[in-house]
Amino acid sequence: MRLIFFYKNKTLRGGAAIDGYAVDLEKAAKSLGSGVIPSSIRAILEGGDPIVARARKTVRRAEARIEQIKQTKERRPVWALPLDEVELAPPIPDPEKIICIGQNYADHCREQGVDPPKSPIIFTKFPTTLTGPNSPIHLPPEDVTVAVDFEVELAFVIGREAKRVKRRDAMNYVAGYMVLNDVTARDVQRGDGQWVRGKSFDTFGPCGPTLVAHEEIPNPHDLPIWLKLNGETMQNSSTRNLIFDIPFLIEYLSRGITFKPGDIVSTGTPPGVGFARKPPVFLKQGDVLEAGIEGIGEIRNRCVRDRA
Repeated sequence: MRLIFFYKNKTLRGGAAIDGYAVDLEKAAKSLGSGVIPSSIRAILEGGDPIVARARKTVRRAEARIEQIKQTKERRPVWALPLDEVELAPPIPDPEKIICIGQNYADHCREQGVDPPKSPIIFTKFPTTLTGPNSPIHLPPEDVTVAVDFEVELAFVIGREAKRVKRRDAMNYVAGYMVLNDVTARDVQRGDGQWVRGKSFDTFGPCGPTLVAHEEIPNPHDLPIWLKLNGETMQNSSTRNLIFDIPFLIEYLSRGITFKPGDIVSTGTPPGVGFARKPPVFLKQGDVLEAGIEGIGEIRNRCVRDRA
């Protein structure tokens, strides 16, 4: 199951990506006799196991119906729109929390000449950073920052409320995975002496393209991960280089933080970021970033410089 949030007639709809179609889950469930499903992905997760199971049933029935349509050349139902005719939003555009992990790849630590951290480095991004998998990244005016950097990351989404979770149970709380680009204004980050503002400008969190259900990714800790800038590979690693894996992070964070359905945790970036290069490489007007993780998908975002 690959969940999406998309615009239809300027209205956001929760759905699933199925064989080239954006399926409106609320309408498909009603049409296919699966019951009532909310119109947002976060609301589906908040509904707990019964609503998530209803969404899975709807996806299965929609898959069968779409296959039948392709074989018989019947007219497509109103709840199925060609994917290339809709605009994808962030799968979870309104999480309660976005928690990010710094310096969580061994090879990224090596490129900076620092020792791997003894415990996770934690910071946050604001929900207003989130933007769609094909939407523009807005670079602030040059009097605000001239050193905007890129960071491809594996993000996971929490599927149910979680507090004081044991490592052995942690993966039961993961709803799924997506690609996230932790865009960062390095000069602001350094100038502030902490990371939040430099990480939290609007659109500094493009993500998606879908929320891939946990069961579709047997091992999230062995996935190729990469980022290209204007077609040139800048980051190329594997999630097996993560220092703190997903079960550890859930156990560690949930000791004192209550996770809610839809919360996003971004697990850190591999080497190749712009500030660590000689000379440094920072983003400019017209640059195109393609960030991907095998089995999860790829996002593509063009940079636009805002005027003062």
